[in-house]
Amino acid sequence: MTREEFEEQVAEALDRIPPELTRLMDNVAVFVEDEPPADDPELLGLYEGTPLTDRGEWYAGVLPDRITIYRGPTLRMCGSREEVVAEAEVTVVHEIAHHFGIDDARLHALGYG
Repeated sequence: MTREEFEEQVAEALDRIPPELTRLMDNVAVFVEDEPPADDPELLGLYEGTPLTDRGEWYAGVLPDRITIYRGPTLRMCGSREEVVAEAEVTVVHEIAHHFGIDDARLHALGYG
């Protein structure tokens, strides 16, 4: 799958997030990168920022939170295009959940591990 096709799958996964949730997302940008940091080569996605649940009066004038979806590890772990589409959606939901303050333990319990 080309980078453009993968970016399209990530965009489509974002489009499937219910509007009532996307309206609540604040100061966050989503990126696609080919590879994760060298110290975590199997990482599928990463949320960097301050979750909505941790923001207080002090939260102003900061750079956007960053969600990065990594193409390389996703393609390597999936055996078909359908698996890539499904995994990209799970990863997008997982990272957006971090933006809402949901931790990994809860995400694993919900099937978004």
